[in-house]
Amino acid sequence: MGIKTEDETAAEAAAKPAEPEAADTKDAEVTKDAEGAEGAIKVDATKADAVEGDDVDDDDELVVVEEVAPAKSTGVFQGAAAVVSAALGVIGLSGGWLGTVAAARSNIVGQLETKQSASVADQIQALYGDSWQITALIAGAFALAALVVGFVVLVRPAFGAPDQVQAPWIKSVAWAGVALGVIGLLLAIAKYSDLIFGLPSTS
Repeated sequence: MGIKTEDETAAEAAAKPAEPEAADTKDAEVTKDAEGAEGAIKVDATKADAVEGDDVDDDDELVVVEEVAPAKSTGVFQGAAAVVSAALGVIGLSGGWLGTVAAARSNIVGQLETKQSASVADQIQALYGDSWQITALIAGAFALAALVVGFVVLVRPAFGAPDQVQAPWIKSVAWAGVALGVIGLLLAIAKYSDLIFGLPSTS
């Protein structure tokens, strides 16, 4: 073997470390590429989760909107009808001013048409019996109207609006109208047929 000079020895020494450095550079580049790929995968996964989360939130929002959508009825007309039913029931117990006017008119007609030669029973019937029956008839008409209106209010939710809940006070007032209507109707029938407060006997 030949003897190497100092220059040749220095050149060989400088050339040898070059190969590991190149290898290290390649390894670093591969590592950077791998880290970049993993980062891209993580970013894509995060975006996908965010998109799925947005979809879930949108679905939840849609469900909430569908639950809030149905409108509630105020029940103004049903409440007014229930109050009218109760008022008609109260009028049906007495006949009201209309019954009073009709009874007075019947009394006047009886006085004009009754002959003085008529019997006492006929005079009593013409002057008092007919007017009382007219009062009972008008009172019965009011009571029947109260009964019908109250019944319609109570059954209204079952026809046309089954999904709407009727307010408790509307039911209470409607039931009061129905009860007063039934009582007034029974009293009117009893008075008209002389079952109660009949004409006094003349015999």
